[in-house]
Parts: sequence; C-alpha cells; structure tokens
Amino acid sequence: MTFWMELLNNQVLMSAVLGWTVAQGLKTIIDCVLNKGFSPERLYGSGGMPSSHSATVCALATAAAYRYGLGSGAFAICFVLAAVVMYDAMGVRRETGKQAKLLNLIMEQDFFKFDNELFQKRLKEFVGHTPLQVAAGAVLGILLAVWMEHLYV
Repeated sequence: MTFWMELLNNQVLMSAVLGWTVAQGLKTIIDCVLNKGFSPERLYGSGGMPSSHSATVCALATAAAYRYGLGSGAFAICFVLAAVVMYDAMGVRRETGKQAKLLNLIMEQDFFKFDNELFQKRLKEFVGHTPLQVAAGAVLGILLAVWMEHLYV
C-alpha cells in the first residue's frame, strides 16, 4: 500500500502523467470533431493536436522547478529532456510522417502495386507535430503542472 501512496504523492510524476492523459484526451476529442468520427488510436497514438509528448515533458519540467528549484539538477535534466523531445517532435518525427504520407501515395499508384505482404499495410503518417501542436502541448503541460502545484500544497 505504501508503494502506491508514494507513487500517487509524487507531484512531479503525477504532473507528467496528467499532462499526457489530458493531452491525449483533448487530441481524441479534437480528432472526433474534425474527422466526424471516433478513432481509438488517437487515445494512445502520437501526432495530432496538442502534442502529448510536449505536455508530458513540460509538465515534468515545471513540476520539477516547483519541487526542486530552477537551480537544481533535477530541473536541468527535465528541461534538457523537454527541449530534445519537442525539437525531435517538430523535426525528425514530423519529417518521418511527411515521408510516410508520400510513400503511401506512391504505393497506391497502379504502377507500384506490390504483392508482397510487407507492402500491404499503410505506413503511419501521424508521428510528428507542427510547431503549433508542440507549443499547445507545452502550454497545456505547464498549466497543468501549475494547477497540480496548488493541489499538492
């Protein structure tokens, strides 16, 4: 029982978990509205608005700043992690999604019909984020961590 209580009382961890959970929920709702249908993959998948990766790491860094201070090693680690994750989401992962979209279009052409089982499945296109999606996730994560700070006090 102590294990679970310690885990639930860990403000830094719970802020990060809440950031991911709320972002995924919002992402699912936004996707339902825009595409007029429910896609279960949006509940746990990457890509989309807002970035759950950004919300998670920004909530983590903000909570660490509150808990340990801006001059702490814990905050420094969280801050660098957040910067790398958000940069990657807008860079490498976004480009991967663009390439997947193009390859899916090419594979749908009659000239490139592949019978191989490997090529029957479409490549995942929602893997990265636009700068706006990353910024929205970052703001969401920071606000949730600030809210959590007031709950834990």
